[in-house]
Amino acid sequence: MSGRSTPRPKDRQGAGEGAFARRAKVAILAGVGYLVAFVFIAPYLEMALTALKPDRELTKSPTTFLPKHWDFANFVNVWKAAPIWKNMQVSLIVAAVATLIALAVALPAAYYTARHRFRGRGAFLLLVLVTQMFAPTALVIGIYREMVALNLTDTLLGLILVNAAFNLPFCVWILHGYFSSIPKALEEAAYLDGAGKIKALTRVTLPLSLPGLVTAVIYTFIGAWNEYVVALTITSSPDRQPLTVAVPGFVTSYQQHWQYLFATSLIAIVPVVILFVFIERYLIGGLTAGSVK
Repeated sequence: MSGRSTPRPKDRQGAGEGAFARRAKVAILAGVGYLVAFVFIAPYLEMALTALKPDRELTKSPTTFLPKHWDFANFVNVWKAAPIWKNMQVSLIVAAVATLIALAVALPAAYYTARHRFRGRGAFLLLVLVTQMFAPTALVIGIYREMVALNLTDTLLGLILVNAAFNLPFCVWILHGYFSSIPKALEEAAYLDGAGKIKALTRVTLPLSLPGLVTAVIYTFIGAWNEYVVALTITSSPDRQPLTVAVPGFVTSYQQHWQYLFATSLIAIVPVVILFVFIERYLIGGLTAGSVK
């Protein structure tokens, strides 16, 4: 006789019911996930469909969800209707340079506060957190007067400095948290292997804190890219305004080009999506990099 026991019908039935319950749970979670994704994607879908409608359909009543005549030329004509290429260049320059400045200042500040205990350290970190609570809208008058005093109105440098300053507290705070979570013993082991402080920082600490760096880059870039109130206040020349200020210009008291407005809004999303696609793999890879010699 074999030593194996034959599964009883009740056992097989229970196993089948368990597998069915697991499959049902997976199906329900997938359905909820698709529903949530659709809720987030729906506004962009509506923007795309509106951007593809001809001008006569935008003022027609009752309106239709899908265009009756698909006008793909709107995405070509919008570049001729306004200097959005120049506005996009301004946005890219401001967002990229502001991100570099914020990281250049935040890295040493976050690393020093994470590795050293000094008088006033807690008050400094609290001040960093408090400054993050102030929105540019609440300070726009003071910012404008400061830009006037420094003769930085209607300049890219003024936009860069304001965006870097407002995103700096978040960069310091998140990088401080990542540096604090990395054991100091890893750096000390690098010192024993002959590495100096700079080499230990670049070879050990920074790779381990790569998810924090990537988060700071994405947050700062998107924050500077989407900034509107300060840019509207301190810039006046059309060729020095970022894309966020130029987009509403398609719908005014004198003209209503909704198809161009939504087309430009979709175009404005592309650089951020490209940035995230290229940088996302570093976010995952940084979770395990740096600790293995």
